[in-house]
Amino acid sequence: MSTVLEASQPSRGIDRAHRRVIFASSLGTVFEWYDFYLYGSLAGIIGKQFFAGVNDTTALILALLAFSAGFAVRPLGALVFGRLGDLIGRKYTFLITIIIMGIATALVGLLPTYATIGIAAPIILVALRMLQGLAIGGEYGGAATYVAEHAPPGRRGYYTSWIQTTATLGFILSLFVIVGSRKWFGDTFETFGWRVPFLTSVVLLAISVYIRLQLSESPVFVEMQNERRLSKQPLTDSFTKWSNLRVVLLALFGLVAGQGSVAYCSLIYMGLFLEQTLKVDGVTSNLLVAGALAASTPFFVIFGYVSDRIGRKPIVLLGFVLSIVGLFPLFHGLTRYANPAIDEAASSHPVIVVADPSECSFQFDPVGKSLFTTSCDVAKSALTNARIPYSNETAPTGTHASVRIGDATLASFDGTKLPPTEFKSRSAEFNTKLKQLLADAGYPKTADAAHINLPMLFLVLFLIALLSTFCYASLAAWLVELFPARIRYTSMSLPYHLGNGWFGGFLPTVAFALIAYTGNIYSGVWYPVVIVCVSLVVGGLFLRETKGVAAVD
Repeated sequence: MSTVLEASQPSRGIDRAHRRVIFASSLGTVFEWYDFYLYGSLAGIIGKQFFAGVNDTTALILALLAFSAGFAVRPLGALVFGRLGDLIGRKYTFLITIIIMGIATALVGLLPTYATIGIAAPIILVALRMLQGLAIGGEYGGAATYVAEHAPPGRRGYYTSWIQTTATLGFILSLFVIVGSRKWFGDTFETFGWRVPFLTSVVLLAISVYIRLQLSESPVFVEMQNERRLSKQPLTDSFTKWSNLRVVLLALFGLVAGQGSVAYCSLIYMGLFLEQTLKVDGVTSNLLVAGALAASTPFFVIFGYVSDRIGRKPIVLLGFVLSIVGLFPLFHGLTRYANPAIDEAASSHPVIVVADPSECSFQFDPVGKSLFTTSCDVAKSALTNARIPYSNETAPTGTHASVRIGDATLASFDGTKLPPTEFKSRSAEFNTKLKQLLADAGYPKTADAAHINLPMLFLVLFLIALLSTFCYASLAAWLVELFPARIRYTSMSLPYHLGNGWFGGFLPTVAFALIAYTGNIYSGVWYPVVIVCVSLVVGGLFLRETKGVAAVD
């Protein structure tokens, strides 16, 4: 064991020097989550500003895809900056990453919209998101490694758990800035005021850089440097040697993929579900989610502390089991307590699309050029845009689709041979009749504030957020301990960002695409449940417990 760490004995609290290490390291992850929530919360507005010319559903999915683009390149950032972290040190590497991340976030606030520069606007937006993702790919690994290598023996789970609390702080900070900007700009927020939260990130950047400049290098890295035990080829040592690559793959599929899926259910999807699917107003939705995340935050530290006593593995696997069992009932609970009228209407007057399946297409149009004009597409497009849950019934081949709402039936129309102006007119007529039938059946346009059960809704949101704390609290400690110090930054960063960036980051996009395709508002929950099942099996059978291992190999 490191002589540096042997000299430090466990203590009840965290001394001043270690508090500074945790605070400075956590600032970058606060920044990461601040940007994450900004984009997620404003996805609807960003879709309108940068993806004009497509239908509302496609605009939302495209905005979420641009959101996901940042996650797509995170593994590359993990390789680039992980290698630097193992070669030149933890401190300087995550100083570089936070500067890149901050500048890219601020530039989003200065970017002209589609109306101003056309197709270049979404292209530049995606490029900035990818630059942010590249930098973030090196941020978390650096913060987790830096804190873990400062932690006294037997305290690594507790120390690193403080980094996990930054998700809530980032959300609350973004919420504060968004709500303040909405009130300040009023009706102009959607056209101009949305830029202010992104530009505010410059202040976070300045504070973060100043504090990180005051830090010293990790004692573990310094010891390895003095003893000339640093890896000269971290990528080769991490990924071409089966003994280490095997652990990377097990960490990805047995730990981080499941954790990332559960985390993004609570951090972003449950809020989008409330606002986009259940039609709860944005302010109410954001405040409820923020409150639930804040209430669950102490459990990151509690479970991190407990993991130092009983191990990382039991807590994470328990979180996986609870997620598999609980996610579907909890999301049904969100509907029951946020917008009970949807449940009541769906029960008394279920909506069924009766159509020839060959007429029905997956209505995702990335460039706004596809025409969804069959009778089935007309019906499903109207229901999806109205966020109405429906089921499907097969009709004989060649039959025009219809929408059955309880005992009422509305025939759709085939627009494949109609001129654009006539198709637009017929669609508007169809939508008007459909909305009237839906209103008569009790389907609400928005959630009625008077019928929202706030205490129960808050409890359900809290329970979803709590699932994430089981899976996330000891994640950093477990990842750090799985890999030798000389290639730790590189090795742990890749599975983390593949799991969170790909499996977790694409969750909102995939979930809403599944809803658009099936008509079932709960179908998106299958995505995290299936992934968590895989992680439960792989992690339970093949990942080793690491509590008590030395910080230096």
